Amino acid sequence: MADSHTFAGGIELVVFSALFPSAVRPGAGLFIRERMFRVARHHPLAVVSPQPWFPGQGLIRRWRPGYRPQAPAMEMQHGIRVYHPRYLAVPGLLRRFDGWAMAWASHALLRRLKGEGARLIDAHFAYPDGEAAVRLGRWLGLPVTVTLRGTEVPHSRNPARRPRLVRTLRAAARIFTVSDSLRRLALELGADAARTEVVGNGVDIARFHPVDRAAARRAVGVPPDAQVLVSVGALVERKGMHRVIDCLPALIERHPRLHYLIVGGASPEGDNRAELDAQVARLGLAGRVHFLGALPPDELKTPLSAADVFVLATRNEGWANVFLEAMACGLPVVTTDVGGNAEVVCRAELGTIVPFGDAAALRHALDGALDTPWDRAAILAYARANQWDARIAQLLRAYAPLLQKTAGTGSVNAVAAQ
Repeated sequence: MADSHTFAGGIELVVFSALFPSAVRPGAGLFIRERMFRVARHHPLAVVSPQPWFPGQGLIRRWRPGYRPQAPAMEMQHGIRVYHPRYLAVPGLLRRFDGWAMAWASHALLRRLKGEGARLIDAHFAYPDGEAAVRLGRWLGLPVTVTLRGTEVPHSRNPARRPRLVRTLRAAARIFTVSDSLRRLALELGADAARTEVVGNGVDIARFHPVDRAAARRAVGVPPDAQVLVSVGALVERKGMHRVIDCLPALIERHPRLHYLIVGGASPEGDNRAELDAQVARLGLAGRVHFLGALPPDELKTPLSAADVFVLATRNEGWANVFLEAMACGLPVVTTDVGGNAEVVCRAELGTIVPFGDAAALRHALDGALDTPWDRAAILAYARANQWDARIAQLLRAYAPLLQKTAGTGSVNAVAAQ
């Protein structure tokens, strides 16, 4: 994680996102923390990460496997306050009120933070987080920025949620998207082009870099002479590990030393580990597919360095950090032509893009990737050219006029100005 600085004299920004690491969900929203804790070196900030709650939730969950307690009301992360206010989230159709409930539950806290000097709300994901943030901005007279990260694609196809996205994007003072494909979606939803810009994710090459391959392979339990595929992501249908597993029997015929590493675990989106285990057993792939579980970021370079090719047969992405992290360890990437994937894997020397849902194309691409003598130095150079520094500088330039506009007044209502 990026180091952060503690400032005297209050804060300037409030980061608003339900998805953010906590003591009980340390792997949630790491990409948001990576970005915003770097911003914190320049502008003091606090994080407000609302968490869903409904009466009886704790009692019900205690009987479920994998129960986790609620995040603490406030915790310190690298000298930065992270708040977890609870908002009423009734399962079923009433979840459509999450944006309003988030805002209401966070209002008193945001008012207090405004009293400490907060002049800007920086929200991540347009729904329901961005919807809540623009409502808070209207109530408190603060400008709001919203970052689109990929969930907006399926939400935009939902007749009930699309109008909410439209209202949120039109109300935001500034809209960031992690890919150009998401910027095009924002424009389609009515966002003003002049207030919209792409700020992709970056990579921390101090954390992600190649380590000794032989040692890495010993650590993950694959033979030193194996050919190795690796995927990193939550074990959910969207990420597509099952699509890669389906390709393995045919690939093993051509690459008899092939192994597949899967790094990841359950997420709020779900957990299909049982289905993946059954698939591996059904296809006779025991000993070829290795489930390594969820790993902290500092440990990911080991399975990445053990592999020859990174693959993610994903259904939907905004801008997947993991592609740059894999490239920073010298890996070419095979992935699907969805979201911003082709914007990251933008040249043939970096990997291969295949149509989503085309199993033959995925198998062919993996076959070719395993046979290709990749220029690892070129892949590493591309990753190094996409470090966080340039992204943070871009954000700081975008924040500057908004912070200046509210400096000393705390009364500018950017929402009403739209």
